Amino acid sequence: MRFFTLRQTRRAVLLSISMSTGVMLSLNAQAATVKPASVGVGQTGVSKSSPNSANQLTPANSSDGIIALVNDNAILKSDLFAAITQTQARAKAAGEPTANSAQLQSDVLNALILRELQLSLINRVGLKPDEAAINQRLAQIAQAEGLNSLTALQQRLDANQAGSYAALRAQLIEDAAIQSLQQRQISSRVRISEQDIDAFLASPEAKRLNQSEYQTIHVRVPYIDDYSRLSQAQRDSALKVAQALRTRLQAPNVDVAAAIAAVQGSYASAIQGGDMGFHKAAALPTELASEITKLAVGAVSEPLVTPEGIDIIKLANKKSGDTMVIPQWHTRHILIKVDELQTDALAEQKINDLYSQLRQGADFAGLAATYSDDPGSAGRGGDLDWVSEEDMIGPFEGVMKNTTVGDYSAPFKTQFGWHILKVEGKRQQDVSDQYRRNMARQALYQRLATQAKEDWLQELRSEAYIQVFQ
Repeated sequence: MRFFTLRQTRRAVLLSISMSTGVMLSLNAQAATVKPASVGVGQTGVSKSSPNSANQLTPANSSDGIIALVNDNAILKSDLFAAITQTQARAKAAGEPTANSAQLQSDVLNALILRELQLSLINRVGLKPDEAAINQRLAQIAQAEGLNSLTALQQRLDANQAGSYAALRAQLIEDAAIQSLQQRQISSRVRISEQDIDAFLASPEAKRLNQSEYQTIHVRVPYIDDYSRLSQAQRDSALKVAQALRTRLQAPNVDVAAAIAAVQGSYASAIQGGDMGFHKAAALPTELASEITKLAVGAVSEPLVTPEGIDIIKLANKKSGDTMVIPQWHTRHILIKVDELQTDALAEQKINDLYSQLRQGADFAGLAATYSDDPGSAGRGGDLDWVSEEDMIGPFEGVMKNTTVGDYSAPFKTQFGWHILKVEGKRQQDVSDQYRRNMARQALYQRLATQAKEDWLQELRSEAYIQVFQ
């Protein structure tokens, strides 16, 4: 069965749904499906009205008629008016009222066209919604409205306008499908290599991923005049003082004030600085952050020549915020599927029989290799390797956490069928490096995704039959 079909009933193409406690925007159901031949259109492309056009859509002139054809589907005037109304409502709620201008109508119509193109593609590829995710989103909406169940949400919506709950659910399904489609298209276009990640992690921008805190001693030998007016001898004199100070700062548990006093001597400008306390690298100027993050605790940087003076930095201590240690379980499992070829009762009978064999001393890996319906792990004796929290679905993870190392569980059921799992081992694993690489990958993806999405939508539109009627 296809979950998304060409729309046969009239409904508004809503760009989004906006809700706040006690306030819910009504869902107006209007739309149509019309074949181009019935309208006698022979032109491909979109003709846009000028922003100065006075031909603006209002309730008085929004009686149903086709405003645009998008391949085999039509967008009606009432569709456009409903979407404009909702856009204005969202803008008003955000404190940014928007007038019903020709430019607004053009922008909203363009959004409706792009939405229609994406929904048509969803129909063709057969994308199906995650019913659990849709129900979860509806539950969140119900909670935001102060309701404790989906039934209560349905009753409230339908009391205001019959069919509103069904329209809301359909809207959420469409939105989820579009999001899934976009993720597919964008991920296929955004290519991030391991070399790209290495380069990002070596860049100043990656410092924001660093959560460690650094205690630094920062001392500056200021120039006696503007750097551009200094003689070479004066520059050499400042550098000599800085090098002497660096030598003293290398001593463990150094008294910074005493070290400064020892090298001040007859140097004309007062040496400044001291213990700067703990701070994150991201809070420092890029050039200083780059130096600090390279230092080992107790190390002192080479003198850093700047326009204001010569800086010396010592890393006195470090609080590591980059270490991420997580629990992991080495797990095996046996799966007996429930599907169109095997009923739940039959699967439960099989898993109970395997459980009885285990209790009589049968080898877990041997039973998994022979009977498990999981093709990915059966050949390895049911071995899932080391898994972390949230790697597995909730019921599986819950049983796994409550199973003693070396023992196996009683049969239990998930959405995939009936399982028995065995925990071979448990450990605390440092995944800090992988975490940083994942964060870097995500940052690079976000940087590239916007343009990739725009390029894809432009291609989708250029390949479509679109006609706009003035």
